[in-house]
Amino acid sequence: MSNQIRTVILLGLLTGVIVWLGRFFGGPQGMLLAFIFAMIMNFASYWFSDKIVLAMYRARELSPNEAPELYNMVRELAGNAGLPMPKLYMVPSQTPNAFATGRNPKHAVVAVTEGILRLLSMDELRGVLAHELSHVKNRDILIGSIAATLAGVIMILADMARWGAIFGAFGGDDDEGGGIIGLLIVSIVAPLAAVLIQMAISRSREFLADATGAKIAHDPEGLARALEKLSYAAQKIPMVEAKPQTAHMFIVNPLTGKGIAKLFSTHPPMEERIRRLRAMRVY
Repeated sequence: MSNQIRTVILLGLLTGVIVWLGRFFGGPQGMLLAFIFAMIMNFASYWFSDKIVLAMYRARELSPNEAPELYNMVRELAGNAGLPMPKLYMVPSQTPNAFATGRNPKHAVVAVTEGILRLLSMDELRGVLAHELSHVKNRDILIGSIAATLAGVIMILADMARWGAIFGAFGGDDDEGGGIIGLLIVSIVAPLAAVLIQMAISRSREFLADATGAKIAHDPEGLARALEKLSYAAQKIPMVEAKPQTAHMFIVNPLTGKGIAKLFSTHPPMEERIRRLRAMRVY
């Protein structure tokens, strides 16, 4: 299945969840309004999803004078990948991580946290930047950004349902129990559906981005070592400002989870990613 077809299907599923929530809250009229709202969100996400995500993490654009080594590194890697130079942004977080966003290669952004620049060696940082540029090259960044925006809408609606159930439980009559139970079910099912769709979007694309990034940097070992360090750091220095709806965009899942939570991670198992990289031979 091509990436374009997969994109249409997955965005259609996210839109369908929003329409279903509209039907639950407002009947046929609510379903129509939710569909119109979802179409507007899809349109707005195409043009503004990168700005929305960058604003969520208070990222600021870096100038070449502020980070000359970083700029030179990205320029070289972009040339290796046959891509135009993306904009570079800095996220004010001590948790080492990175992501890419934008609607196409000409409007791409690569964002790094303050923490990643302190943690990684130059070879390891090259691997991470090459991984993010591979998302640009493989046209993953648009669907990832739009999915983050639509998933955010679903999370907000699910929160509304949760609070509605709480206030209904404390202030409603006995005959409202079915409605309260329905709201509770919606508050659980809706975000779960959003996470499952994000998983479908992200997991296979991370393996491809690792492989493409290793080829762009001509060094799978640098990225493998970087992933080891980033995975360990994510557990020791959690990204408290991380949002579930954007977790799939980062090179390493910024949301810590153990046990059953790992089953719903938007990223494939780190051990498998590292194993595949170290099995590569890039010359």
